Amino acid sequence: MTETSEQIATDIPSESWIDRFAPEVIRPYLRLARLDRPIGTWLLLLPCWWGAALATPAWPDATMFVLFTIGAVVMRGAGCTVNDLADRKFDARVARTATRPIASGQISVLKAFVFLALQLLLGLSILLQFNAFTVALGVSSLLLIVLYPFMKRITYWPQLFLGFTFNWGALLGWAAVKGELSAPAFVLYGAGIFWTLGYDTIYAHQDKEDDVLIGVKSTALKFGDGTKPWLVGFYSITVILLAATGLLANLAWPFYSGLTLAALHLAWQIKSVDIANSKNCLRRFKSNRDFGLILLAGIIAAKVVG
Repeated sequence: MTETSEQIATDIPSESWIDRFAPEVIRPYLRLARLDRPIGTWLLLLPCWWGAALATPAWPDATMFVLFTIGAVVMRGAGCTVNDLADRKFDARVARTATRPIASGQISVLKAFVFLALQLLLGLSILLQFNAFTVALGVSSLLLIVLYPFMKRITYWPQLFLGFTFNWGALLGWAAVKGELSAPAFVLYGAGIFWTLGYDTIYAHQDKEDDVLIGVKSTALKFGDGTKPWLVGFYSITVILLAATGLLANLAWPFYSGLTLAALHLAWQIKSVDIANSKNCLRRFKSNRDFGLILLAGIIAAKVVG
């Protein structure tokens, strides 16, 4: 059944702190960096916090958490700038994205590249606060950031490439503490990839009709009405890999209590999602912040108790 116009969702707030407080001249740049829509930052940040907490013997280092937070804000903004530069012609043809700053002409392509350069320089300055191994690992993620926006043109699995990109922080967080990578970090990274496959498939159902019209691909289009069994598969693998991470890292029982609650949250997403209702999909997508925080609490509690 097709949604009514009242059901059509957008992730762009009609009025945000940007409209109320920011000088008019910088508002398009703040919107380009999605600073009025923090869910993307949360989804980029949480794997960083997971990795750092997992690698730390007890309480995670607060300074490191702050650095990752700033870095996630900056690099999520940089990723959005790359994405909007690559998709500007597509965005202009889709109602939900036509008002984005580049697609609407509020920011020229040249100015967007200058803004991107500033974001990357700021991101590098944050990255340089960590050890040399983490710096090299962080720089290597730039390839994923650049490639991801083009995947929807060539494959029905762009969500997989988003998973590679958004969960790189799990490796960074571990490396920032340990100065190297080992099995728990890699398994945690894998868990994050399948988590992203689930939540971004839900998100992609908002755009499926427009995606067909403009000729781009997504897992939402590939799975169609058969999406829920795929979500069961993605989220089940996520939970299994997270449990394996806990075993490899010798985490105490509070981790598994947290993982149980997190798994129940994913089950709720699958049961309650309505792929024909954009607002419902957007709410379920945004709820993944809560999943990530529950899991983080379980990791920290296990470290403190253990």
